[in-house]
Amino acid sequence: MANIKEIAKLAGVSIATVSRVLNQHPYVREDKRAAVLEAVEKLNYSQNMNAVHLVKGKTSMIAVVLPYVNHPYFGGITDGIANASLACNYKLILCQTDYRAEEEQKVLDMLRMKQVDGIVFCSKTMTWDEIEPYTVYGPIIACENAGDRAVSSVFIDHYGSFKLGMDYLIAKGHRKIGYFIGRGDSYINMNRKRAYMDALQAIGEEPYAEWQFERIFDFERGVEVVRRLLAMKNRPTAILGSGDHPAAAIVAEARKHGIRVPEDLAVIGSDNHPIAEVLGITTIELSMYDVGKNAFEILFERMNDKSLPSMRKELTYRLIERSTV
Repeated sequence: MANIKEIAKLAGVSIATVSRVLNQHPYVREDKRAAVLEAVEKLNYSQNMNAVHLVKGKTSMIAVVLPYVNHPYFGGITDGIANASLACNYKLILCQTDYRAEEEQKVLDMLRMKQVDGIVFCSKTMTWDEIEPYTVYGPIIACENAGDRAVSSVFIDHYGSFKLGMDYLIAKGHRKIGYFIGRGDSYINMNRKRAYMDALQAIGEEPYAEWQFERIFDFERGVEVVRRLLAMKNRPTAILGSGDHPAAAIVAEARKHGIRVPEDLAVIGSDNHPIAEVLGITTIELSMYDVGKNAFEILFERMNDKSLPSMRKELTYRLIERSTV
């Protein structure tokens, strides 16, 4: 395979000039740049990117760890990361884990082996005690509150946002309230469940196990919620959940079976995805795009200045009233 000495000889320039052209240095005469690029093409030269990364001390790539690439919640975060990273000439490696700890460990090993410059954890199974030691190899940021650690975090108060939804339903006269969430043992959803329990306790209501739906990630699972409700003699009058797509499925399926929304069943989703606006679903707006955008910006600062400490940034949320409550 050709090397830069051969390129320099064929182009009639110095090795330093070849190096500047290959590394896209701006201060090279156009005739010399053209000669080098012509020589590169003739010799079918390709750079050893591992060597380039070693010389530069960076890969200009980050790993984005997420359980599912096709979930709207994580899609919003990824969209924010992707747009912010594009502006900084960084590439993303999407690492789908299906919430398997061994897959998350592989990504941490990529950071340790300098295959990426940093990691964004959209969600994870491993504990922060297991993840935090890897910050010595490069910055890591979480899209949830990681607490006072070497791991930075951008987050929304999911306890507060879920409590806002519960308080709104209670103010509308509801006492028989259910919920739907994703993975029940995740940090975010444990906070949502705590908000649900606290709100019921405040009005003297006992939680009803049948009205608590977990692992409701998508439209199909939302349909399943309604089918389970139809089998119940004692149904909730309202349901609050962790996503607009399952909420949309609940609204559509409920109406298909003669359950009036909001008269028989009030529904609140979350995230404020376009489907919620189209169907008039009351929702709690959580800008996951902004979470992703801020996550990359904080990570980028720390990839370029390793002396910066970790930081925590909390973003806001709001209730958007529409026609399903």
